[in-house]
Parts: sequence; structure tokens; C-alpha cells
Amino acid sequence: MLLLLFHVDEDIYAIDSTHIVEVLPLVMLRKVYQVPDHVAGVFRYRNCIVPVVDLCELIRGERCRSRFSTRIIMIRYQTRTGENAYVGLLAERVTETLDRPNYAPSEQSHESYLGEVWTHEGEMIQQFRWEPLISDVRNTALIAGGTE
Repeated sequence: MLLLLFHVDEDIYAIDSTHIVEVLPLVMLRKVYQVPDHVAGVFRYRNCIVPVVDLCELIRGERCRSRFSTRIIMIRYQTRTGENAYVGLLAERVTETLDRPNYAPSEQSHESYLGEVWTHEGEMIQQFRWEPLISDVRNTALIAGGTE
């Protein structure tokens, strides 16, 4: 399994790359009000209005810093009606991938976005699941359109 790595402070997180369609540089986001604090805003992507979740805000309670390596990880998923939809994940230090051919993510809880922790070359890495975030951004997507 190919994992995309990102950092929150000195901690490393890994996200399964299966649903990642693109990694974009930081773009200007339009603020959306009356949504959870970790919804950074929306932007136009492939003729869709896409909500963006700030992973630093979600995990540590402070917004991602605007750095050269700050990126928007674009995730494509299918809605219950079968339409393609996108969500962007804003993260810092998105610069590496990790190939773990025999890795099978734990099935512990699909309600939490943080999963198991393992070590790789002396570094602790924690699994990050984007799926639990969809209900948080669904309302934002409904406000903005959000699907293809």
C-alpha cells in the first residue's frame, strides 16, 4: 500500500493514497461560515466547489502555516447516490510517500480519523483516515454544490 506522509508539528501521519487524485499547492480559499473550525474554506476544482479540511486545525487545534510544502491533498469519493465528490485536505510538509506492500490498515474504528501508530526507520507514524470527515464536510458541500 502506498501511503502519503504529512506532518503536524514533529508528528508524522500517513494517509492511504488509494483515493488521492492529486496533490495541489496551497490556493486561496473562500471562507465558509457556520461550519466546524477545521473546515478551512472552499475552492473551485474541476468545475466543483470543494470543501477543504485543515488537518492541523483538526489534529492540534491551530491552522496550517503557509509554507512551501503546505499542500492540498485531493480525495475523490463516491456519494451515496453514486456521484463523484471531492474533499481537499490541507496539510503541512506533504513531501514524501511510503510504500508498505504488506500493510493492511486496522479495522478498529471507522468513526475516528486517527488510527494505529507504527514505527518505520525509527520514526513513529500514525494512520490517518479521511472517511470520518465526510459527514463534517457534507453540509459544506451541500452549501456549495460539491459533486461533479
